Amino acid sequence: MIKITFPDGSIREYEKGITGLEIAKSISPALARDVLSIGVNGITTELNRPINEDATIELYKWEDEEGKHTFWHSSAHLLAEALQALYPGIQFGFGPAVENGFFYDVMTKDGTPISENDFPKIEEKMREFAKRDEAIVRREVSKADALKEFKADGQEYKCEHIDLDLEDGTISTYSQGEFTDLCRGPHLTSTGAIKAVKLTSVAGAFWRGDAEKDQLTRIYGITFPKKKMLDEYLVMLEEAKKRDHRKIGKEMELFMFSERVGKGLPIWLPKGTELRLRLQDMLRKIQKRYGYQEVITPHIGSKNLYVTSGHYAHYGKDSFQPIHTPEEDEEYMLKPMNCPHHCEVFAWKPRSYKDLPLRIAEFGTVYRYEKSGELHGLTRVRSFTQDDAHIFCRPEQVKNEFLRVMDIIQAVFKIFQFENFEAQISLRDPKNTTKYIGSDEVWEESEQAIIDACKEKGLDAKIEYGEAAFYGPKLDFMVKDAIGRRWQLGTIQVDYNLPERFKLEYTAEDNTKKTPVMVHRAPFGSMERFTAVLIEHTAGHFPLWLIPDQVAILPISEKYNDYAQRVAKYLDSVGVRATLDMRNEKIGRKIRDNEIKRVPYMIVVGEKEAAEGLVSMRKQGGGEQATMTMEEFAQRINDEVASQLAATDIHPED
Repeated sequence: MIKITFPDGSIREYEKGITGLEIAKSISPALARDVLSIGVNGITTELNRPINEDATIELYKWEDEEGKHTFWHSSAHLLAEALQALYPGIQFGFGPAVENGFFYDVMTKDGTPISENDFPKIEEKMREFAKRDEAIVRREVSKADALKEFKADGQEYKCEHIDLDLEDGTISTYSQGEFTDLCRGPHLTSTGAIKAVKLTSVAGAFWRGDAEKDQLTRIYGITFPKKKMLDEYLVMLEEAKKRDHRKIGKEMELFMFSERVGKGLPIWLPKGTELRLRLQDMLRKIQKRYGYQEVITPHIGSKNLYVTSGHYAHYGKDSFQPIHTPEEDEEYMLKPMNCPHHCEVFAWKPRSYKDLPLRIAEFGTVYRYEKSGELHGLTRVRSFTQDDAHIFCRPEQVKNEFLRVMDIIQAVFKIFQFENFEAQISLRDPKNTTKYIGSDEVWEESEQAIIDACKEKGLDAKIEYGEAAFYGPKLDFMVKDAIGRRWQLGTIQVDYNLPERFKLEYTAEDNTKKTPVMVHRAPFGSMERFTAVLIEHTAGHFPLWLIPDQVAILPISEKYNDYAQRVAKYLDSVGVRATLDMRNEKIGRKIRDNEIKRVPYMIVVGEKEAAEGLVSMRKQGGGEQATMTMEEFAQRINDEVASQLAATDIHPED
């Protein structure tokens, strides 16, 4: 008999060799119908794999990320099986599950790309194979046998992957019907659970992400265990199109891109700049109350700076290439990170334990060379500004500083009504510690500090191994927007390593030299990404305090332009942001155009208004309408703004 420990701490005994599915059946038939995979001692695996020793388990259903990952991983194989049947001789690259579905990179025998026009027949074939409820069978193979098998099938990309990346004892295949794939799993036990299929898009993707290698066709898709779920997802996709920050950003004149300036380099237009500066001012006010000091550092730095920090070794290939100056052996880089610069700020003068914690903040612009195919509006760019800060503190201050940063991040989420969020503690991969810098001792200490802080806050954070930064563990916050999509925003990272690499030190109470601990934090993440998420969360209907244009003044005809300008001048004098629309257009057209620009209030002025010193107010969306004096209207706007700003007036508890 073996002992199985469940998530609630309860323990049951089972016969050796019991499977996850059998355990689920022993609990309830309903659970057995819904369960998709099982976590055994923290490793997700198939439900039909035998458990031969005492273990801690967790049964994953569709509601769990691990369950969805298993479902979509198997769906990627279902897509490949369908493609193999429809396109004899097709070659396969990689086909993983992703956050919302899956993709597979493929190359047809004659090199002809697959297009969206081909989706209906591929989907039909996938549904056909799913209805057969084909068993998905795992097999462990040697490297030699794997190479022989996939070479016989003409799978050149798979053979290259085996040859370059895999070793004996680590290779497994999964088969269903006539299809066999090289894969680590985990998978469903059969294809029958897949009830609804939708291929969503197609794109080009270089093999192994190398522009010098073949360009494959990447086919994206998503599947569900119920057709109703697919129908709901398609409705959400339509809503997402309406909320696309690129579309709304253009309509509201917030930002732009220029091929002449360069791909992935956003330009903030005047209205977008106003919005961004208000976001910064809000956070700047909060930070000041929490004891942060702001700095400004250069957009470039000596290559040696990033060699010292370790960023060049770990991120060099994702950075812009070094800048060579006329000076011999002198090289600079566009700044990929702010933290090395802030380490130099700390090292600028001697520090005492009395100076700590030292909180250094910066809205610092950094540069990363993202591949062209991965650029996407403001969410994936090559130039972005982080709301960055680095806290240098004594080891015993780490937990308290971490808690204070958590307070700031959660306050920011509350201000913008990101009330549905999850937290993830990212720890290093215990099976592969070579990719991280620093000793085991400091890693264990920093990881425990994060875990303890989350427990103290009552934050139910999920632990993910292998997701830590190379220099330390971190706590990431994933928010769900108004239509249920997950976005990674705020982050906090504990770092014992950079202070050591930069030989930072402070004088302790006993007059000895000590190395400070460094905490990295960014509540927004980046101004670009946060703005994009905020646009899509609100559909462009920003809070009145934040939106660039609070009011649009619409004269009915040219005769009332002078009065409209008088109203605009008055509103400006009392702090109300108003824009004049004096185009020679009908009033209905002006209203529609300003609705598209998401202006919260419109005031129409005509003969009566001009004669009596009034304005006719109309709320965005065809809501409330009323006539009042311009003074009354201005008071209404300023009262509403004051009420909203009161919610942003965050103070530390201590």
